[in-house]
Amino acid sequence: MVSRAFITGLSGLTITPLERAFLREAQPWGLILFKRNISDPKQVADLTMDFRDTLGRAAPILIDQEGGRVQRLGPPHWPAYPPGAAFSALYDRNPASGLAAARLGAHLIAADLAAVGIDVDCLPLADVPVSEADPVIGDRAYGTEPMKVAAIAGAVAEGLRAGGVLPVLKHLPGHGRARADSHKELPVVDTDRVTLEQTDFAAFRPLKSLPLGMTAHVVFSAIDAHAPATTSVTMVREVIRGFIGFDGLLMSDDVSMNALSGTIAERSQAALAAGCDVVLHCNGDLAEMSEVASVTPELAGIAATRAARALSMRSQGEAFDVAEARRIFNAMVA
Repeated sequence: MVSRAFITGLSGLTITPLERAFLREAQPWGLILFKRNISDPKQVADLTMDFRDTLGRAAPILIDQEGGRVQRLGPPHWPAYPPGAAFSALYDRNPASGLAAARLGAHLIAADLAAVGIDVDCLPLADVPVSEADPVIGDRAYGTEPMKVAAIAGAVAEGLRAGGVLPVLKHLPGHGRARADSHKELPVVDTDRVTLEQTDFAAFRPLKSLPLGMTAHVVFSAIDAHAPATTSVTMVREVIRGFIGFDGLLMSDDVSMNALSGTIAERSQAALAAGCDVVLHCNGDLAEMSEVASVTPELAGIAATRAARALSMRSQGEAFDVAEARRIFNAMVA
């Protein structure tokens, strides 16, 4: 069955009758879950199964499960994980130990997700924060040196894939310098292009082969002073696909965030016109979901090829003693 070029949210813990009718008609490529959609493991497993049954295919189901401040599955049913900065600190003491802990932590996260039917994690970040930036990234980042960030992000991606979960590289081409939270307003970065290529953009280059990526709602005025990366043809073509060389499926960040302007339909159209393969809409508002669906085409051409290539990388994951791995991991990060 052909899917449309958007990822949707849902309003609550179950699929409502109106949402079910919408899903069957609109056929979104995938679903993203938030805390409003989560109560306990059985409920999440039932929801993911129901979503796929409603669409009639093994659609991808995404979540933001980073650890630290951004963790949709949490206590008491799931363990709390440390933020990215914890792996940065371990890496500074011993790079091999820091990478091993990052990989193992991600493998454990993947085990949690796979157990309830979630097969895509919006992780790792390759954002490189600076001291004067808004704290929206902050301790979510793996450090302030591009190559260290890339190394730890790569280890996280390896851990997720070892657990049968696809990673999503974010926020292309970098949210670390933003002096505003793009959930609330549009950040503008005035740093020159040479510096950006040596720092922010450089952290993403070693990760260009990851199967999925997410854009940043950030304006880089030295390259395109008028549009954020999500809706900028220049940023997508010259920087994300060009300088960084990312060739995976590119999704927008959430088009309902306040960084973007215009109607939800206009934002969605602008993201697709800029070169995003898929539009991400998260808030579960059915009217907005319908608006997104009304302007997003069926997945076709190179976007469909990238989507199929990404989904072909899903796996059952490696054999894994979760209890023993968790004991080792807790000792590593203590």
